[in-house]
Order: sequence, then C-alpha cells, then structure tokens
Amino acid sequence: MRTTQVSAFLENRPGRLLYLLNVLADGGINLIAHNIVDASDFGIVHMLVDRPRHALEIMRDAGITCSTTEVLEVTMPDEPGAFVRQVLQPLAQAGVNIEYSYAYSAIGSGKAKSVLKVDDLDKAEKVLG
Repeated sequence: MRTTQVSAFLENRPGRLLYLLNVLADGGINLIAHNIVDASDFGIVHMLVDRPRHALEIMRDAGITCSTTEVLEVTMPDEPGAFVRQVLQPLAQAGVNIEYSYAYSAIGSGKAKSVLKVDDLDKAEKVLG
C-alpha cells in the first residue's frame, strides 16, 4: 500500500512539463500516474513512476528540483461510492487527514487506484489494510 512518489518543482511556463517528461522518457522511466498542483510562478508535479530512485537521479542530473515522499496507493473497485466507503469514511473515522490525493484507473479493469498523502501513514495503513 505504501509507495514512493516523486515530485518535481517546475517553473510555470510553456514547455517545462514537456522537458520533465522527455527527461524521464529518455531515462527509460515509465510514468504510471501524475498530478499537477499549480501556483502562480511554479507548479509541483507529483508522479508515480516505475523506478523512483532512478527518476530522482536523472531529474537532478537534468537540473530539475525534485524530491520523494511516501504515500499510500489504495486499490478499490471502479464503481460509484467505492472511494467514499472504502477510503474516505474509514480515514475520517480514524482521524487521519488527507493532505492531497489523485486517482487513476484502466477502463474495463474493474479496479481504480487512489494515491493519498496523509498526515499519519502508519495509522492510515492500519485502517485501510
């Protein structure tokens, strides 16, 4: 359930996301999921990739400011209300705060995944485990 998320800090201008994703592709890194958080002068791109440590190395070599964070990746049925019943309600009842989340699924797979940055990883894992 715990996984390593890679985050890149980019100037908010045309071509910066393209540059980042080309750096990853040229380094043989597979992008699994991503989320972009926008601010006025910069953006933060949160990503799940197949090789986080290698991604961090090649991004730093390319001059991209980046970091890693431990997050939860929760799998649930891809159906209405599953996220509410299986993730949000149990975490709220346990007093775990979700700082941010993003989700993805493959059409026809029957499964959806949600990536969660929470204030208490251990408690969240226990509650959702």
